[in-house]
Amino acid sequence: MTVVASTIRNGVDTEKMFATLDLIKEQPELAKFQFRATNRWIGGSHNRSTIKDFYAAGGEDTTRSEAFVIDAGEPAILLGTDAGANPAEYLLHALAACLTTSIVYVAAARKLRLNTVESTLTGDMDVRGALGVDDEPRNGFERIGVSFRVTGNAPEEKLREVVERAQKRSAVYDMVTNGLPVAVEVTTH
Repeated sequence: MTVVASTIRNGVDTEKMFATLDLIKEQPELAKFQFRATNRWIGGSHNRSTIKDFYAAGGEDTTRSEAFVIDAGEPAILLGTDAGANPAEYLLHALAACLTTSIVYVAAARKLRLNTVESTLTGDMDVRGALGVDDEPRNGFERIGVSFRVTGNAPEEKLREVVERAQKRSAVYDMVTNGLPVAVEVTTH
């Protein structure tokens, strides 16, 4: 009788995950990625981003058969028509999604089974800065709060450690908390 241990934990193929990590350790050049988005103004505050191809592991990755299309807008109180979540709300989504994915991967690597990972994010903003009516408030969030509810087959202390580790590994958390250079170019006709 042969016993086969499942390498799938929390929906993650841990055998593949560890093989990928080992390969990147051996060939660090494979770690260079470039993600891309294109955006087009539709009208008013409504605009649309398209996300499909990206550069990864030494070449163009074209495995996605269809593009992700994401509409953005503003609520009526900010002169919009609710054509989509506003960009600040998308930032909260990106942060929540990255932290959640990191939690799932860290737990899978540590052989912990998760039952739930839920989060609530709040972003506090004084919009006077972004609207240009007062130079005092910053243009963006003054503070972001993240609250997780995590349950699984581990003691509370272990689940808290998973969230801490995930926070240290989350790319979006790093970008939001440490900032990064953004180069803006303009072409006009």
